[in-house]
Amino acid sequence: MSGATVLPVVSAVAGEVPTISKPEGSAPTELTTKDIIVGTGAEVLPTSTLTVHYTLMAWSTGKIIESSWVGQPATFPLAEVVEGWQKGLPGAKEGGRRLLILPPEMGYGAAGSGPIGPNETLIFSVDIIGVA
Repeated sequence: MSGATVLPVVSAVAGEVPTISKPEGSAPTELTTKDIIVGTGAEVLPTSTLTVHYTLMAWSTGKIIESSWVGQPATFPLAEVVEGWQKGLPGAKEGGRRLLILPPEMGYGAAGSGPIGPNETLIFSVDIIGVA
């Protein structure tokens, strides 16, 4: 896969499962973030515990790998998740939706994890429901 990078487009309807368009071209080699919906609540800090809904897409296939929208939101300390989330979510605000594109070394690297293949670039749409 080569050519100009075309970032996926994420729908901006709060409270609804996001749609994510298939990415095109070469995956970004650096962490990429974009606010799709700008939140107005509490700001995410590196020490925050978050409650989020997320959707995960693999850059290489454009297929959804995982989504919390099929169940309950996920709650976790930000310090305990992959580096791309730790670096890409601070500054976002409760009520917001942020697009994160993680290069492999900020996700699961050469090892992969479960359905995530080795050296996969990860696309996340993250809705921030709660910040504590």
